[in-house]
Amino acid sequence: MPAREQTETIAFLRELAGGPPIETHISLVFLGTDTVWKLKKAVRLSFLDFSAPDARRHFCERELALNAPAAPGLYRDVVPIVRLADGRLAFGPRDDAPVLDWVLRMARVPAGDFLEARAARGQIDGPLQDAVADAVAAYHARLLPLPDAIPAMRNVLAGNVQAALSAGLPPDAVLAWDEAMRDGLDRIASWLARRAHEGFMRRAHGDLHLGNLCLWQDKPVPFDALEFDEALATIDLGYDLAFLLMDLDQRVCRAAANRVLNRYVARTGDAALVRGLPVFLSLRAMVRAHVAARSGQAPEAQAYLDAAQAYLRPEAPVIVAIGGLPGSGKSTVARAVAPDIGRTPGALILRSDEIRKRQFGVAPEERLPKIAYTPEASRLVFETLADSVRIAASSGQAVIADATFMSAAHRSMIAQAAKRAGVVWHGFWLDAPLSVLEQRVAARRGDASDADIAVLRAAAGNDPGAGDWTRVDATDTVSAAAQIRKAITAARELC
Repeated sequence: MPAREQTETIAFLRELAGGPPIETHISLVFLGTDTVWKLKKAVRLSFLDFSAPDARRHFCERELALNAPAAPGLYRDVVPIVRLADGRLAFGPRDDAPVLDWVLRMARVPAGDFLEARAARGQIDGPLQDAVADAVAAYHARLLPLPDAIPAMRNVLAGNVQAALSAGLPPDAVLAWDEAMRDGLDRIASWLARRAHEGFMRRAHGDLHLGNLCLWQDKPVPFDALEFDEALATIDLGYDLAFLLMDLDQRVCRAAANRVLNRYVARTGDAALVRGLPVFLSLRAMVRAHVAARSGQAPEAQAYLDAAQAYLRPEAPVIVAIGGLPGSGKSTVARAVAPDIGRTPGALILRSDEIRKRQFGVAPEERLPKIAYTPEASRLVFETLADSVRIAASSGQAVIADATFMSAAHRSMIAQAAKRAGVVWHGFWLDAPLSVLEQRVAARRGDASDADIAVLRAAAGNDPGAGDWTRVDATDTVSAAAQIRKAITAARELC
């Protein structure tokens, strides 16, 4: 409940908005016709203190500074609410008018443009998933690396255990989860420290779930970054991303989480983040579990507790190489198969076309000149591909390598990466009639591949065939994906 000292302020804002606010445990959000006023409650909790007006001003200004760069125009300003000489309240500053409180002013976003609402309506499709991943990658790129920051994941774990127990989740399950998490954190502790030195620890969003993403000026943007605890928000970027991935996995589908992960890695090159995913996803699921339990939503709390436990269960990784001529459906098949392979959220797709675009500093869909396709440029692409395959697979994540693989040397690089990672691998060669390939290449729009009909025909003249890889008829890509799933499942059962 709001403090009594804010009664007049609340009444003033309620009259402006024409209705009651949306209430959270720390804020009141008043929705006007085109303006939103966010008032921080005068509360003191174990993790924050908003009891003094100066503190509320500070955190309003901190929230504005954190969020305005990602969504220009969505966050407007921080203004005081003052008492005029006649006793009325108004927005300040006004000469000699005492300040009662402070509010953050924002533009109003239609309710249907919050991604949480879109998820509930089944409206987070593939293009929007790509756009969300692009937005998060761009958001992370703007953050300042903090190489001397110390990862505090054990403190985060301890806080979640305490919150889970106080919320009434089953103690035996919570303590068993705590033990498994401690083991998981031990395994990645040195890796997290290295990540910090490499620049992957930053003052991030801290609360990056579907409820804190919306469409603004027709693009998805993060908002409402965690403003009241610098330690909780100074985290590895993979942990920041994990809340979104977990939310997509639980609220939309595993394929959506898989696509966002793969698009994010395509834009950032951070294939190594998958090493932390089991721990990262599990922690984020436990947050949802104890929040749901505290809200009296027992079935939802149990579902998230089950998810928190499931994310920590290991699953043997596998490397899948998918090759073929341009237009053979490699990327379509890879995307169809990836969610079904390995641990959540499925296989990491590493695509040579996307690596090349990233190395030249352009978006996946932007075309490159011929100079980007020299033998030297291609050598660097495939070296990066093989190294990323090794890193991800040795971290326990299933991997799909997507490239033409027309060169025996390129195929050998994947075999060597698998050997170094100690992971089983499978090579599949997609084949289809030239007329089908030409139709697909001609119909491409917004794809990372720059191959045109001339490139296809030149490649077809040097078609190496499947060799010792498994040939798959890709005339129908749905059937091709099914064949690959079946082959991988059969191989797993033989192990």
